[in-house]
Amino acid sequence: MMETERLALPPPDPLDLPLRAVELGCTGRWELLNVPGAPESTLPHGLPPCAPDLQQEAEESFLSSPAWLPLHGVEHSARKWQRKMDPWSLLAILGAPVPSDLQAQRHPTTGQILGYKEVLLENTDLSATTSLSLRRPPGPTSQSLWGNPTQYPFWPGGMDEPTMRDLSTQEEAEEDIDFEKDLLTIPPGFKKGMDFAPKDHPAPAPGLFSLSRLLEPLDLGGIDEFEREAVGQPGGTREDSVSASPCSAALARTSSLEDLVLKEASTVVSLPELSKPPPQEQWAIPVDVTSPVGDFYRLIPKPAFQWAFEPDVFQKQAILHLERHDSVFVAAHTSAGKTVVAEYAIALAQKHMTRTIYTSPIKALSNQKFRDFRNTFGDVGLLTGDVQLHPEASCLIMTTEILRSMLYSGSDVIRDLEWVIFDEVHYINDAERGVVWEEVLIMLPDHVSIILLSATVPNALEFADWIGRLKRRQIYVISTVARPVPLEHYLFTGNSPKTQGELFLLLDSRGTFHTKGYYAAVEAKKERMSKHAQTFGAKQPTHHGGPAQDRGVYLSLLAFLRTRAQLPVVVFTFSRGRCDEQASGLTSLDLTTSSEKSEIHLFLQRCLARLRGSDRQLPQVLHMSELLHRGLGVHHSGILPILKEIVEMLFSRGLVKVLFATETFAMGVNMPARTVVFDSMRKHDGSTFRDLLPGEYVQMAGRAGRRGLDPTGTVILLCKGRVPEMVDLHRMMMGKPSQLQSQFRLTYTMILNLLRVDALRVEDMMKRSFSEFPSRKDSKAHEQSLAELSKKLGALEEPDMTGQLVDLLEYYHWGEELTETRSLIQRRVLESVNGLKSLSAGRVVVVKNQEHHNVLGVILQVSSNSMSRVFTTLVLCDKPTSEDPQERGSASPDVPYPDDLIGFKLFLPEGPCDHTVAKLQTGDVAAITTKVLRVNGEKILEDFSKRQLPKFKLEMLGSPVSWGATTKLGVGRCLGWFLWKRSLISSFLRKDPPIAAVTTAVQELLRLAQAYPAGPPTLDPVNDLQLKDVSVVEGELRARKLEELIRGAQCVHSPRFPTQYLKLRERMQIQKEMERLRFLLSDQSLLLLPEYHQRVEVLRILGYVDEAGTVKLAGRVACAMSSHELLLTELMFDNALSALQPEEIAALLSGLVCQSSGDTGEQLPSTLKQGVERVRAVAKRIGEVQVACGLNQTVEEFVGELNFGLVEVVYEWARGMPFSELAGLSGTPEGLVVRCIQRLAEMCRSLRGAARLVGEPVLGAKMETAATLLRRDIVFAASLYTQ
Repeated sequence: MMETERLALPPPDPLDLPLRAVELGCTGRWELLNVPGAPESTLPHGLPPCAPDLQQEAEESFLSSPAWLPLHGVEHSARKWQRKMDPWSLLAILGAPVPSDLQAQRHPTTGQILGYKEVLLENTDLSATTSLSLRRPPGPTSQSLWGNPTQYPFWPGGMDEPTMRDLSTQEEAEEDIDFEKDLLTIPPGFKKGMDFAPKDHPAPAPGLFSLSRLLEPLDLGGIDEFEREAVGQPGGTREDSVSASPCSAALARTSSLEDLVLKEASTVVSLPELSKPPPQEQWAIPVDVTSPVGDFYRLIPKPAFQWAFEPDVFQKQAILHLERHDSVFVAAHTSAGKTVVAEYAIALAQKHMTRTIYTSPIKALSNQKFRDFRNTFGDVGLLTGDVQLHPEASCLIMTTEILRSMLYSGSDVIRDLEWVIFDEVHYINDAERGVVWEEVLIMLPDHVSIILLSATVPNALEFADWIGRLKRRQIYVISTVARPVPLEHYLFTGNSPKTQGELFLLLDSRGTFHTKGYYAAVEAKKERMSKHAQTFGAKQPTHHGGPAQDRGVYLSLLAFLRTRAQLPVVVFTFSRGRCDEQASGLTSLDLTTSSEKSEIHLFLQRCLARLRGSDRQLPQVLHMSELLHRGLGVHHSGILPILKEIVEMLFSRGLVKVLFATETFAMGVNMPARTVVFDSMRKHDGSTFRDLLPGEYVQMAGRAGRRGLDPTGTVILLCKGRVPEMVDLHRMMMGKPSQLQSQFRLTYTMILNLLRVDALRVEDMMKRSFSEFPSRKDSKAHEQSLAELSKKLGALEEPDMTGQLVDLLEYYHWGEELTETRSLIQRRVLESVNGLKSLSAGRVVVVKNQEHHNVLGVILQVSSNSMSRVFTTLVLCDKPTSEDPQERGSASPDVPYPDDLIGFKLFLPEGPCDHTVAKLQTGDVAAITTKVLRVNGEKILEDFSKRQLPKFKLEMLGSPVSWGATTKLGVGRCLGWFLWKRSLISSFLRKDPPIAAVTTAVQELLRLAQAYPAGPPTLDPVNDLQLKDVSVVEGELRARKLEELIRGAQCVHSPRFPTQYLKLRERMQIQKEMERLRFLLSDQSLLLLPEYHQRVEVLRILGYVDEAGTVKLAGRVACAMSSHELLLTELMFDNALSALQPEEIAALLSGLVCQSSGDTGEQLPSTLKQGVERVRAVAKRIGEVQVACGLNQTVEEFVGELNFGLVEVVYEWARGMPFSELAGLSGTPEGLVVRCIQRLAEMCRSLRGAARLVGEPVLGAKMETAATLLRRDIVFAASLYTQ
């Protein structure tokens, strides 16, 4: 038995005992727990620990006393963890996606599962960075709302989405190879090779057959009987499963191959007939809104939304189409109720558990709609540049620019989207932002339906047709011109209490223009001016007066309106300064009661309580408060946003009685007034003063009349000076509104966003724009015409061009080029001053147009209109034998010989010579001869007119009685009338001979035509007319060379020349037409294609794309910018911003968003001055690259877009200066300062994202800090509509 060895164990450590000591608080008491572990304490001892200052610790440890740092022993200065090497881990890859799936095969009637079939799966390896398909997996949750600039957008609706097989084939094929022509036949190093040319096999002998020819038409790709029975199609024919193409026709069953051979041999192949032109596609469907919808509640028994009132007919029509998931375009006047359509779409989306996006042109309108829809539906979100409220809501309200950014960034919100509502679609006419609407409409996916709300426009059908063709879906156009509250338009000429009743009706509610009222206003104005002249002298100004006259006009007008209970009133004034002056001048006017003053005071206190103390004492806040207490308000872009919202809310409550506003107020929500007053009918549009357009006038006048409160709305135009012209008033009030016009233009952001996606092309975006719609809407007809011409060309006989006809093709091209060169020279001659001077009365010219071919004529008279000259000319012609011009035959020769091409081969009458007088345009003059005749043009024209009179009177003679009236008038009276008419006709038929002047001119022209069969000598453009244009000189030299070549042609001597030339000309004309159609269908016909190539070249030079068009890192950074993408990216990559402080960066970037002009100021720090100069230098470099690439914008214009007038203001604001002290730094209105800082904060956020994308954390942190410094106090006070 083995003896057990006793081991000597060490004494146990206290920590090894199965006990734990716990100190209870700071009293010194301990407690033992039956749990092993180290001692613990319930509270820490002494003072709480604090971290030392990192900067002080670093200075003491590393800079002051670095002796402790080891220089050689690195084992104590760094810790290392040994890692076990595992080379096999490098070979581990994710598993491949499942390539197939099992699909159940069901009976079509009972639904019983008959079996399973393996089907191949597509789109199994898709991602947001590789695919545009909606079947790709969603991105990260953090990017589901805004998307990511690196993600692909979803595939735009209306475009044919390529399959994965197409894309893979496109990637694999680096170049298109023609396997019949491009194959190499001799390998490198070999002398001989393989001949791939098809060989002609001898025809089989009678009775034999070719097996390969029999197998060609067989369809080996069909399903077998087992598969057909599995899907529930037992037996039957294969007609349903066979393709409809001619090559897939099934062969009849036969028991003998010989019978099949005989049948095949007897088959006659016939060419298909030319297809008929396709029916005109109708994408815009007009809806009749005149007939009532009686069965509305039968068709929709349970509407998704119900109103307290009965919807109008046009609203019911729109709702019916929304229930069918149709896209609609609703065009109606302001306040007609277009929002009802939007509300029903939102309710329908909530019912379907989908989402709706409501877009508006301006941020203020988005805030107002958010309040209205939130009160109605509750589940509503708001997305603007600086506000993000409830992004998970079913209805999202945003500006159109934000929707464009979401589409380009592939936001997953688009997946659940059912409706996109475009409000104020007529804003597409805006030159600066109209392109955004077109981009969004083009980029929307196919599953999204569109609702367009617009004011009345004359081309609504055309615009809807464009969208329908764009999306390949019908757009139902619901347009109504009826107003819920009719308008009455007046002229007001009063200026004092005595004349406050001078209100003259100009246009009534039925649309009748009253000239009597206009003349009464003119007389009233003249009478007052005459009295004024008698009192103060005749040399007093009659134009607009100063503030004193305006005060008198408004006091008298408002007193008159107040007595007639026609308040509230909106006064539209097209100047911010005049709005403030007019409101401030009415110091004696008080329109509110004591109870209303109390309500206004409480509302102001509640709204202004959110502002800091100094902001409540701003001069604008105090002044506006004083005006509001008296019932007056001011609304324009220079007002602080929170004050504008206060004015709008008080106006909607009826507490603001008189509102002085600019045109932007008409773009807001439905805030109607009883009366609308126009301070003037002229406005400044940014470049010049002009009258109001009809659409602008109707938009603002539509604010008059409150539905359900006023029987009519009143519109008043003030006549402070003279009364406007009646024509101008009629055009403004009754003219057609402006048409929807494309403002599409290329931007670098658009180009880069599309270039980074291989499947999308910028050319496709340009093709689908509204500007290209007129030339692209007939594309299908062009394609069919091209196919028909191709068939026709293949059926034509080839012309024989052998022997003497070897130069027939060259002869044809020489003749065409000579004709084109002469036409070019003649156009230059007629565009020149000397050329037009030579076309005076008496000049002999060669006329060539549709009626006359190479006919001599003499000019009798020249019109004085310099824009479109008309030459009245006496022209030779044959004596007409038939009135039908088609029976006279064509005057142009069919086969041109050298004499016909080199000269003109003048027209000579075959029989008696006649003449006519024709009015010619400059294009009808083929040549200007050196001959001048002395003619009396007035006498010739008078004589010719007289001789044309009988024909004219015969047409005017008519029977004063009918045959049925002979019984009443008597047979004798009727017989006498007919005898008188017969004698009158016989006298008219006896034409008088022309006068001697006409005969002489005709004989002179006939003599010249006989003396010069090839045409009289013509004026030389270079020597006689002194044209030194390079194109004219080169054209003359080329024409002489072509004439020599034509004279030496050999083909004209062949007897077969006429027939072969006609064959060649027919073929060449067809080819020319085919080339024209191909050009119209190609990208080369795009209007903006040259500019696109120029902008791509700019991007290539600056390093944003490479030679192959692949977007590089700088281009991806530019995609993340909201505006000024090139300048911001260049500043970032030049490190122009990294060395600056956040407040300095914000001050410099204000030059990119500031709208008010001004000087940078002398008090700027040197760092900011240098920064401004550097920004301008970078902008100048970009402008020079653009000019070098051919863009029209000059360097001065590009640099001039920068405005550094608010650099000092923004700099001080970012440093913490109160807003009340900023007013003394600049004369810019407070509202514009706020707008500039808000846009600047958005730009800082864009730069922050771009810095993170490029890997610049320091710059990203600075941009975050800059945005934080800007977002404070009254500038970023929350909107009252969102509270």
